[in-house]
Amino acid sequence: METYRTEDYHTAGEPFRIVVEGAPDLPGVTVGDRRAAAVEDPTAQRVRAILCSEPRGHADMYGGFITPPDDEDGDFGVLFWHKDGFSTACGHGTIALGVWAVESGRIPRQDSGTREVVIDVPSGRVRARVRFEGGEVADVTFVNVPSWVQATGLPVVTSHGPVTVDVAFGGAMYAVLPAAAVGLDVVPGDYNALISVGREIRDQLNDSGVIAHPDDERLSDVYGTIFTAPGSSGEPHHHRNVTVFADGEVDRSPCGSGTAARLAHLVLLGEFGPDDELRHESIIGTTFTGRVVGETTLHGRRAVLPEVTGTAYRVGSSEFTIDPRDDLVPGFVLR
Repeated sequence: METYRTEDYHTAGEPFRIVVEGAPDLPGVTVGDRRAAAVEDPTAQRVRAILCSEPRGHADMYGGFITPPDDEDGDFGVLFWHKDGFSTACGHGTIALGVWAVESGRIPRQDSGTREVVIDVPSGRVRARVRFEGGEVADVTFVNVPSWVQATGLPVVTSHGPVTVDVAFGGAMYAVLPAAAVGLDVVPGDYNALISVGREIRDQLNDSGVIAHPDDERLSDVYGTIFTAPGSSGEPHHHRNVTVFADGEVDRSPCGSGTAARLAHLVLLGEFGPDDELRHESIIGTTFTGRVVGETTLHGRRAVLPEVTGTAYRVGSSEFTIDPRDDLVPGFVLR
């Protein structure tokens, strides 16, 4: 029988399955190269589908294969995956990996203070700062790749009427618009409608071919749609959001890379300053905090360096087996 071992975490409610045994060995100098190889590799796609699909996973499962880092300055790399393929960035996964790095013994535990974990992801190098209290991980803060606004005021016709959306990059491209623009709210009761409209917006923008990364075509196209709403406290820097990504997956967390994109978006709109802190709330009420820790110019655009803080918790260890007689391998997905 085939066997795969995983350590499972959740970050603010969003699952992250770390494959510690059975991940395919993929060629490439960088994690970006390995992602490109994985997309074309039948074995990698099969293992991803086995661990993501039912009966071992579900339509909103998320996880990653651990890889070598891009160079000796990194601690490790990761290939992020979901039910539809391999993604370029994952903030909630980065937070989970920071906790896992300590709990697995890869990074030494300490009583207090912080320790940095350097993680290479397909969109670049991410530094996660693990903070300790009483010898346990209190939270993880990561400085994301430079993030910017790619486009503003793009017209999209949806089943809820015409809207205009902006597109921001936070390791992946996200369409951003208020949920109220399509007559919805960031609440569980609108879950199915948000999925439907999120798909429409993503597909229409991608079919138009207007969203191209300035220097890496692998990072082009809209990955997800971020629906925004005011936070329940009414405070100016408290926002709610839900990110519908890939083919209709819904992030239970506030979305780490989406939070980075949202920070860049708020800065450009003039709604956020260098000393402000964003309280970013998810559709289930969990939160990340975000700040801008620097600015730069990239590809001729104003870009920010976003910092996102959250925490993750281990929910279990699994050993998955594949019976060669099982005709449902690699699995199925119901949405």
